[in-house]
Amino acid sequence: MKTKSEKILPLAAMAKLMKKAGAARVGDDAAGALREYLEEHAVAVGERAWTFAQHSGRRTVKESDVKLAVKG
Repeated sequence: MKTKSEKILPLAAMAKLMKKAGAARVGDDAAGALREYLEEHAVAVGERAWTFAQHSGRRTVKESDVKLAVKG
């Protein structure tokens, strides 16, 4: 499990996503806030997907597990 200070997504990718959404400039604090939000939600989706895989008797998370996790 990741610790509080360990980040996975790079800030540059967050800035790129916001620019793709129309932002002219993106501050590091804004990119950091987006990263924090996305990582928290991604972990929650991953946990739900893992639960679906286990319920199906698998140790491998599949695309269908992720899609179910996102819906729920």
